[in-house]
Amino acid sequence: MQVMILEDDELIGDLLETVVAAAYPGVAIRKHTRVEDALEGWQKQRVDLVITDWNLPDGTGLELIRAVRKVDNDVPVIMISGRADRDSILAAAHLRINGYISKPFQVDVLHQRLTELVPAAINLDGASTTLNEKMEAACNSPIQLPGQIDSGAILSLMEKRDELDAGMLAEEWKKQPALSAKMLEVANSASFRRSGTPIKTLKEAISLLGVAMALNQALALSLDIAGKLSCPRLAERAQLEQEQALRVAEAARALARKVGDTPAIYYTAGLLSRAGELAALKVLQNHCDQSGEPPEFEEIDSAIAYWAERLGNRIKVQWRLPLDLRELIGAVYFLSKSNVSQSKLVMRTAALLAAEQAGSAECITLLRRLGIEHKEQGADDARHGS
Repeated sequence: MQVMILEDDELIGDLLETVVAAAYPGVAIRKHTRVEDALEGWQKQRVDLVITDWNLPDGTGLELIRAVRKVDNDVPVIMISGRADRDSILAAAHLRINGYISKPFQVDVLHQRLTELVPAAINLDGASTTLNEKMEAACNSPIQLPGQIDSGAILSLMEKRDELDAGMLAEEWKKQPALSAKMLEVANSASFRRSGTPIKTLKEAISLLGVAMALNQALALSLDIAGKLSCPRLAERAQLEQEQALRVAEAARALARKVGDTPAIYYTAGLLSRAGELAALKVLQNHCDQSGEPPEFEEIDSAIAYWAERLGNRIKVQWRLPLDLRELIGAVYFLSKSNVSQSKLVMRTAALLAAEQAGSAECITLLRRLGIEHKEQGADDARHGS
């Protein structure tokens, strides 16, 4: 299957690419930022789906649509634009587009619209679609987790968190009801309530949580994919993986505070520590949708064991995670005995604590290297109900 994307905004273009790749595993995607290049690309090779922005540096997406419709009335075309007025929508409709989505768009809405236009089960290239081939294709193409919001967008905001304040984040998220609900829920929880007065607005909630914590809560929401997996076995496993990531994040944050370090990045690393497992579950769901057969528990375990690391590495590159964050995530799974990096010691120790291995020789040794007595950590675990 061939898809053309015409979008001059790099971040939106990347997001569109990941959504398309999620809808059609193994798809070939051609991205353009100029009308001229898109027109030339269309003339050289037709595609099975066209997604175009309206305003481009050298013209409009309408020019591409006209060129497509001159020779092909059947290829699906989606217009994505910041224009939401009636005249613009009618002008695009006159060119027989198949969908009009206003910016900012919801990832799940776009995903649904794509699969309605060209169902994922339709194999336009006649290629085989075994589970292993789907996994291999996912390792070599952009991955979109089916959360309520886009993880990549949240991570992009994290890169500039020092420039953000509560008002700016509230403005960014005001059209994201799931995010607003999440922030208010956390801000009004027992852990954050500082008075009997409930928090009522998104800005108040972010102010109370702080920008760093608010971003981490948004990231956690983006990684919560259980509700988007229709297979009960996969949804249950996704919930377990998410809960384990949260336990690692909480343990890492507590340890970071003990050693006098800023906890935000450790919490982020903990949240992302199961991204590969979640990606594997998403591909399993795609396979289930196509085959009509739910995977056995052994198949789920095997797929995660074999593919999670590769998928996780793909996501790290796709999301452009900085090297220090990637290394913290890696330390969750392995740390050499000669490693003296305090930050990595924290992450490996957090992983062991989250796995209820506080009494293991490795964990006791790591706690000692961090300058934390085992009995002190045990008392903390008891207070937190660990």
